[in-house]
Amino acid sequence: MSRIHQHLRQRTNLFGTRRVVVEPGRCAVRLRAGWRTVPRRSAGDFHDQGVINTVSRLAAPATATIEIDTRHPVGVIDDNIYGHFLESAFFGNIEGGVLDEGSGLSIKEPGLLQGLRADVLELCRELMPGPIRWPGGNFTSGYHWTDGIGPRNHRPTRLELAWGGRESNRFGTDEFLAWCEAVGGRPYLAHSARDVEEAVRWVEYTNAAAGSTTLARARERNGRSAPWRVRYWGVGNEVYGPWQLGHRSAEAYARDAREHAGFMKAVDPSIITIGVGIPPYQQECQEEWTRPLLQRAGRQLDLLSLHLYGANAGLYLADDYDDTLSQSVHFENELQSYSRLVAELADQAGLDRPPGLVMDEWNIRHVEPAGWPQPQPGADGGTAPRDLPSTDAPAANGDGYRVNRWSPRTLTDALFYAGVFNAVHRTAGLPAPFAMANAVNLVNANGIVVARPGGAVRSTAFWVWKLYREQTGRTALTARVNGPARTGAIRHGDVRDKHGDFLTSPGTIADLDVSATLAADGSLRLAVINRHRSRPSTAKLILDGAADGPRTARIHCLGGDLDDPSTANTLDRPDAVAARDHGEVEAVDGGWTFPPHSLSILTLSR
Repeated sequence: MSRIHQHLRQRTNLFGTRRVVVEPGRCAVRLRAGWRTVPRRSAGDFHDQGVINTVSRLAAPATATIEIDTRHPVGVIDDNIYGHFLESAFFGNIEGGVLDEGSGLSIKEPGLLQGLRADVLELCRELMPGPIRWPGGNFTSGYHWTDGIGPRNHRPTRLELAWGGRESNRFGTDEFLAWCEAVGGRPYLAHSARDVEEAVRWVEYTNAAAGSTTLARARERNGRSAPWRVRYWGVGNEVYGPWQLGHRSAEAYARDAREHAGFMKAVDPSIITIGVGIPPYQQECQEEWTRPLLQRAGRQLDLLSLHLYGANAGLYLADDYDDTLSQSVHFENELQSYSRLVAELADQAGLDRPPGLVMDEWNIRHVEPAGWPQPQPGADGGTAPRDLPSTDAPAANGDGYRVNRWSPRTLTDALFYAGVFNAVHRTAGLPAPFAMANAVNLVNANGIVVARPGGAVRSTAFWVWKLYREQTGRTALTARVNGPARTGAIRHGDVRDKHGDFLTSPGTIADLDVSATLAADGSLRLAVINRHRSRPSTAKLILDGAADGPRTARIHCLGGDLDDPSTANTLDRPDAVAARDHGEVEAVDGGWTFPPHSLSILTLSR
């Protein structure tokens, strides 16, 4: 037995949760009646008026400097990092989310979109979602695409082995691809990598020219004559893990990946294939898995995946704010370490260049004691009311922990997501940069869009995607922050030790996390997260060594008008957390003050 499988056998696998156990132009002023616009002010006026924050209620701002080098760009940020993920038979991602055939909110017109939620579709279109991975996830390992084509009423219902339910197959390949097209997304189809013939024919069904083969004609009968031209194809999912159908050793998967990817490209040479990388539970496992994969299949695989999950324990801990936000530092460490490892092993394998990297599963999980009553979806977009033990009671009582899939995203979660985007921006100059990232999940299950029978709502995280896609640039720059920081234990995501405690390592967490980018119009964009829960931070900008930089900036802010970072959006309060456009803001003494627990995007003309 390899070290990988010895290691993975040590994991505690809750059914369906994969729990990991590891050894060793204007601005707005908030009034009682709502919001009103006011004339342009200076940054000092904003702070006094409480537009960005009511500083009078807070500690004196900390001071910092942000040094930006625009003369030596680091690299290009791939727009695909703002991607998403949907999994069939998974906590309302599809049925009850994207698809809701009995709802008055769903599309009635006959066709591939019939029965799909119109309100969810519109919110996803607003998000400009980029690449969307489907059908999973763990679901992928047991999925047969032929079950999900043809007339819906003739499709088989199957027992679903990854999550323990039933799969109706009423949302299949053509529905997903039509929905992707409608929302402006780019499809990323994941295959189980358990049957080369099945994988090859799936590529043929989606991409073959109209009328050219029997499968192309079947596609036309099913509502689509022109090829779908699916570009991104996953070759397996977490094959290293015993929770997957068809899990296997590194050597076996390397052989299978080479065969699958090679024959899939024989059908359509333009496709991009994505192989299974291994998460960073132990460095030796990563190398043992990745080395044979690159040696045997490195020329057939274009990209290599990595899955990372964070953990927010705020459901049962009195305050998990700092520990949640600091996990973006852990993500950054792992992304950079994995990039360097893949580049080194690719060189040893004799490849001309390393494969690009894909973080095609990532998010922040809401964890809670497994002994609590099972969470159910609430009508307001969160968890339905339930009787919970006193906060003085022991958290787990030896029962362990689970993921609450129905709790809503909070402002704290949104700031974590922003921190991960800043971290991915900083990988742009690495030898194996990240070419894609897909957040779990797009709809429901702690999703970016939340759907319930009564409507759909933008989660707090929705605004992070919208701000980064619309307000940041694609050329990465070096940004150095000199300011307050703290040292402490950084949580390794949702990984726990044998005692059930979160695995941590010491590290430094700066108050300000800054990504600097250049936009296509030449403007400088700064994404500034103030991680401090209660203290504003005033920062001066040093641009290319000169302190006399831009005096005005357009500022979009998320969270600056809120006192409580645990705030979430609901159907009753859909805009409790939303991005605010403060218009043009003048610097005060060359600096800007960033509210506590906030994300600010600055646009500065040079």
